[in-house]
Amino acid sequence: MRKKVIFKGIALPWLLLLPQLLITGVFFFWPAGQAIYGSFLREDAFGLSRQFVGFENFAEVLADPNYLASGWTTVVFSFSVAFTALSAALFLAVQADKAIRGANGYKTLLIWPYAVAPAIAAVLWLFMFHPQIGLFGRMLNGLGIGWDYRLNGDQAMLLVILAAAWKQVSYNFIFFMAGLQSIPKAVLEAAAIDGARPMRRFWTIIFPLLAPTSFFLLVVNIVYAFFDTFGIIHALTNGGPGQATTTLIYKVYVDGVQNLNFGSSAAQSVILMVIVILLTAVQFRFVERKVHY
Repeated sequence: MRKKVIFKGIALPWLLLLPQLLITGVFFFWPAGQAIYGSFLREDAFGLSRQFVGFENFAEVLADPNYLASGWTTVVFSFSVAFTALSAALFLAVQADKAIRGANGYKTLLIWPYAVAPAIAAVLWLFMFHPQIGLFGRMLNGLGIGWDYRLNGDQAMLLVILAAAWKQVSYNFIFFMAGLQSIPKAVLEAAAIDGARPMRRFWTIIFPLLAPTSFFLLVVNIVYAFFDTFGIIHALTNGGPGQATTTLIYKVYVDGVQNLNFGSSAAQSVILMVIVILLTAVQFRFVERKVHY
């Protein structure tokens, strides 16, 4: 028999919610409010004077060709990271879910990379693909490919995509494993008895039943690529060569911290926040139609 908890009064529920509300207010709403407020101001580099300029910062940002180029770079980077991380995680989850010897050990090892900090993950990939000291970098140069991500923009973009996707694979793997284990084994056994081969069982049974999990991870991975990959880009390429790997979140850092253009940086933060909100809303509005719960 299920028991229903009823609170007497409203003081205790609000008291229980207070820690979460404080954390959300201090670390989300207050910084967001400060960014919106700062986007309408123009300040000197030392913060000694400020002037209200309305939407001038937004107009300058949207007219800047470098910002528009960073926007396209972000689109390519984000969807490449999401596709790579989701595909690799789904493949690994399907393989780890099979009845093989040492499956638990494989699952544990596949989860570990998620505990690695973004900057550390970037350093690991740097030491692997550095053209002079990296194992794979020297190997590629030995094969005559001419690998040097510090000078080649396409190679730099490929490297940060792989590093960012590798960092996110473990997170996706956990959810895909949980989704696979929730699929009734009797359904798969019945399909096997009917003659369905493993690939057909995957596309007609497993993948459709993973649709809610896949949709959730799609949203999370795109948000991750927009915001949480700053450390990887900063430690690996510094947004270069040129601006080949300068995404929107990294340009906020360049203009605000390096160039001390606080108004432009704040305006870019607000634009980025609006883009992610709209992108998430579009995903829930259109992509979710194909999701069956």
